Amino acid sequence: MLSWDDQPAAVPRAAQPQLQPVMPTQQFATLADTALDPGILARPEPKSDASARVKAVDKRIINGTTDVNQLVPFKYKWAWDKYLAGCANHWMPQEINMQRDIELWKNPNGLSEDERRLVKRNLGFFVTADSLAANNIVLGTYRFITAPECRQYLLRQAFEEAIHTHAYQYIVESLGLDEGEIFNAYHEIPSIRDKDDFLIPFIDTLTNPSFQTGTVETDQQLLKSLIVFACLMEGLFFYVGFTQILALGRQNKMMGAAEQYQYILRDESMHCNFGIDLINTIKLENPHLWTPAFKDEIKALFLQAVELEYRYAEDTMPRGVLGLNATMFKGYLRFIANRRAQQIGLEPLFEQEENPFPWMSEMIDLKKERNFFETRVIEYQTGGALNWE
Repeated sequence: MLSWDDQPAAVPRAAQPQLQPVMPTQQFATLADTALDPGILARPEPKSDASARVKAVDKRIINGTTDVNQLVPFKYKWAWDKYLAGCANHWMPQEINMQRDIELWKNPNGLSEDERRLVKRNLGFFVTADSLAANNIVLGTYRFITAPECRQYLLRQAFEEAIHTHAYQYIVESLGLDEGEIFNAYHEIPSIRDKDDFLIPFIDTLTNPSFQTGTVETDQQLLKSLIVFACLMEGLFFYVGFTQILALGRQNKMMGAAEQYQYILRDESMHCNFGIDLINTIKLENPHLWTPAFKDEIKALFLQAVELEYRYAEDTMPRGVLGLNATMFKGYLRFIANRRAQQIGLEPLFEQEENPFPWMSEMIDLKKERNFFETRVIEYQTGGALNWE
């Protein structure tokens, strides 16, 4: 299983880019067509014999020419296995009882002001982060992946991003928070806005209707976007927030919210795993993309992302809280960044760092044991897969 662990130099602020790319009306038909048939944008040449049966050996992750509507024969069984695992781990926010959280939040002495700030900053980032991730999948990445078993997982991932957005909304609604304040935080809070500004250009690239793969330059742009979202957004930008809310839960505070964050953490761990497998398979199939210059670009992005997430940690914990402080997260973020870099074939970016929060890894790795919330089986599986103790 992956461990949860990151830091770069200050980034100049972009001039308020659009967080949801706006496309001209006349392009919608084109996007709809390409979502169903990547031949328009993602497949450079059609098969000479359209009626020929698909062979697994002919499949490719990107720029493939086989029929994307034929799921089998499988070539990328790991993608199908992750799809099945995601389905087995299905959950919904309303299953979690928020009554204790509501009582604690309404109690003037229930939480300190620093703890309340931490919760609101957390929600301010996450309520829109998973929407950005979903838009990137549905309007961008999905169009250019030509292996149907990988597309199948991406559809499941997009649905999970919707569930996560639902979960954050459920917490906001349960606590009676100001929805305008929380949902608009990505415009109003600099530490949140800067992280989104970092991500937006990579969304804009793939959602641009004129973008096509099939050249070294555009294939590298796609690969770069996949790395940013798997390794830096889901694999790094989420870690400060997850650690903070789960630390609250470990102190018997905001336990309903913390339980939902734990399930989201499990989902995001699998998203990160899938993305890394996708990246490494593209590298194997297209070794010419992994140039020294390209690797230097990726390293610079890692350093920048670590710095942005560290600044977010400083903003959410200006005085330290729950036995945590921003300085502790500097080592943690570097630890995670090193791990993510190694997982895609890069050298570690920082001197050896230790994980200051080993209990986070334990939360990801626990199997079929009751968690500290004492509410449901950690693997939260559904239907015939559910195993009640």
